[in-house]
Amino acid sequence: MLKGNRFFFLLLGTGFGSGYFSPAPGTAGTVVGICFFWCFSKFSPLLYLITLLSFIFFSAWIADGAEKIFQQKDTRTIVIDEIAGFLVTMLWVPFTLINVGIGFFLFRLLDILKPYPAGWIDRNLSGGWGIVLDDVASGIYANLILQGIRQWM
Repeated sequence: MLKGNRFFFLLLGTGFGSGYFSPAPGTAGTVVGICFFWCFSKFSPLLYLITLLSFIFFSAWIADGAEKIFQQKDTRTIVIDEIAGFLVTMLWVPFTLINVGIGFFLFRLLDILKPYPAGWIDRNLSGGWGIVLDDVASGIYANLILQGIRQWM
């Protein structure tokens, strides 16, 4: 792998270095996800969805390359998957501090608990897709719960 590519994969795979934040790299990566959400929240709902789907594919590619560089399966340092998962959590949710706070809490909780199929994906898929899709699954659950809370309130 070329030196420039190595930097590119590590910079993006670690969420601009947030993945090096100990003891909670996933939480730090999700905070970076909030910044992405702030930018994406200005998009129309359709453009947000298209951007999100593109970002998920991009994240799997980046995570795969970063995993090869680290030579360790789904290392905690790779957090682009948390960014993608948080963006899924916030799909079609307006950017407000309360929505971001609830979404952040729900996503982190579900990312840790890994309800089916997230846990299955985490245990059975490898490479970039294995890294990213369990967070996408947790993000879908978090989004559904968040949408329910928003309807209830």
